[in-house]
Amino acid sequence: MTPSRDKSKIVLVTGASSGIGAAAVRALTATGMTVHAAARRHDRLQALAAESGCIPHVLDVTDAPAVQALVAEIGTIDILVNNAGLGRGWGSLVEATYTDIEVTVSTNVTATIHMVQAVLPAMIAQKSGHVVNVGSMAGLYPLSSALYGATKGAMHRLSTNLRLELHGTGVRVTEICPGRIQTEFYQVAVDDDDARSAILDTGADEVTAAECADTIVYAVNAAPHININRIELQPTEQTYGGSQYVLRKTQP
Repeated sequence: MTPSRDKSKIVLVTGASSGIGAAAVRALTATGMTVHAAARRHDRLQALAAESGCIPHVLDVTDAPAVQALVAEIGTIDILVNNAGLGRGWGSLVEATYTDIEVTVSTNVTATIHMVQAVLPAMIAQKSGHVVNVGSMAGLYPLSSALYGATKGAMHRLSTNLRLELHGTGVRVTEICPGRIQTEFYQVAVDDDDARSAILDTGADEVTAAECADTIVYAVNAAPHININRIELQPTEQTYGGSQYVLRKTQP
């Protein structure tokens, strides 16, 4: 792992209690950075803090006033790892409930925007900073999950447009787009046991959360004059694209 270029950097990682978020906290604290870990699950945050030395904060990212208060408490944040997200209504938009839609959009889109807005003024004032948005290959390529893909597509456009808005400020923006990753994502996203088992059993050698976290460390440790715009990573045995034909069922 590349050593940190500046061990005085202050980092905030959201969705830090599991998966990519927890792995990012471990990887970034290992470089010597001061890492604030935010998530809803107090017990997991405490365990992560004991293991890594991070500073834990219980936070619901959909609570905009709480987000503003946390950012004000921490002060200037040099690196934001915008990782909090979920995938309710994964299987079908038709079958998604009103709550599935609301919680997915509010967590993956609205909360992400509020978090970026909260940290940017101090970054712009100090003429440096780094926003790392953890998106998804689902935001770049067609997948049979319209709701989740739409929210990650919004994160993709947020990332690309922020690069234009922040041009000349010294603030960098990176989008990390994982494919299949070994996390708890599907346990939360899919309620049906049989459907969840079918999704989980790929038989492929999947990317780990720690391996994904390594790409975040790589991006934030790039020299200040380099912006890593986007990183796509997926198992070698997984790919996207192509075309398919599914015949329409008609009455006999």
